[in-house]
Amino acid sequence: MNLGIVILVVVLVIFLLGIFVVPQQKAYVIERFGKYQRVALAGIHVKIPLVDRVATKTNLRVNQLNVKLETKTKDNVFVTVEVSAQFRVEAANVATAYYELGDPEGQLRSYMEDALRSAIPALSLDDAFARKDDIASDVQKTVGQEMQRFGFSVIKTLVTAIDPSTQVKQAMDSINAAQREKEATKERAEARRIEIETQARADAEKTRMQGEGQANYRREIANGIVDQINSLRAVGMDIDAVNNVVLFNQYLDVMRSMAESDNAKTLVLPASTPGGYNDLFNQMTAALMTAQSSQESQESMDPRDGRGEVRTESGTEAPSL
Repeated sequence: MNLGIVILVVVLVIFLLGIFVVPQQKAYVIERFGKYQRVALAGIHVKIPLVDRVATKTNLRVNQLNVKLETKTKDNVFVTVEVSAQFRVEAANVATAYYELGDPEGQLRSYMEDALRSAIPALSLDDAFARKDDIASDVQKTVGQEMQRFGFSVIKTLVTAIDPSTQVKQAMDSINAAQREKEATKERAEARRIEIETQARADAEKTRMQGEGQANYRREIANGIVDQINSLRAVGMDIDAVNNVVLFNQYLDVMRSMAESDNAKTLVLPASTPGGYNDLFNQMTAALMTAQSSQESQESMDPRDGRGEVRTESGTEAPSL
């Protein structure tokens, strides 16, 4: 009785040791006496106790490997490049991945560094920044082909950073700042040119309008004087009296304008004003009469004839000078 129970317990233990469960996104490599037997995927499985064993438990989920590498660009600038590779073991090639590579991450890192050292030196620093996606695509293609032979798939490769030295960054910032300052100077000069042209056109228009206004102002003054003369003559005043009144009014207007001007500091008037106007009128009249007499004297002389002689009033010829 006791022996039967013992045998039953032993059989039950052996049976339980032969049952195992593989979790989702896992793969177990089963060996029998040290030789590859099969790959057990997710689910419940049975193996022969003491004969079969689980050699390794492979993760089928996507893993990420970060690589940081210092290399040189085509224009001899040293940069630090950071790349991230996302890879996984193919479910159909779990045994190959396990038996072919002893250090998958180390091997993948070596392939990525080699691909980067081939891609970056072929580009200038500006091209390296502008073509990050092309670099990542080239690395993924090169590394993916190599790792696929060992049962790995490279899902995605990302160039996360291209970092030159501090001195190179400062030089690049200085170049960019100088270029932007150059463009800003051009724009300021263009704005100044437009401002000057606009101001010149405005000044020209202002001068033209001021000239028209001055002409209209003088025209209206002349029309007013004519109307004033006509009004005075209409009431029976002779021309001398009319001229006297008009000149006196002009005299008073000039004095008023000088007194009201903002620039006038001191105004000296004759002591006999308004009687002093007579002196002004007499002086103007005398000047006009003198000018008229001179003109009449010149008109009374005959022009020279063709022989260079001047005829006198008596008709005799005076010798030419």
